Amino acid sequence: MNVLDKVRSIAKDLSLGKGSASEHWALASRLLGRLTSDEARVKAVVDARDPAGLVALLDALEQKASAPKPVREFPAQEMDAALRAFMKKLKVSRLADESKLGGRYTSGGRKSAIDAMQPPDEFPAEIWPALVRAGKLRDLGGGFYGDVV
Repeated sequence: MNVLDKVRSIAKDLSLGKGSASEHWALASRLLGRLTSDEARVKAVVDARDPAGLVALLDALEQKASAPKPVREFPAQEMDAALRAFMKKLKVSRLADESKLGGRYTSGGRKSAIDAMQPPDEFPAEIWPALVRAGKLRDLGGGFYGDVV
């Protein structure tokens, strides 16, 4: 259950009169502080102890969260440069992993297990999802990207 669902559950309990209202409002206030930076609106709803206002606030937050972000377009030249930098960094990381010395004086000769990495910092963060949409990279989550196999 995420924070938004928990606050919705609290709003439902408040409208049905379940549990301690003061505890529910205190918890809702703390959780809403994590959801939005609009402290004035949160304070107004909590101080008024208005369950309908709480639901309206949650609906507004949910619409804002689900609103699609505008997709920034990048020139092909910049996308190619970013992809080259990513692939070079991935290649160097794999080579470094393969050339590690083991317990002996020679390298182990094993293949690298590196299949994803965080992209280079010298490009804007919005370019990596654009490369995923273009089918040039795979988004593996957590800020990690991998090459397309």
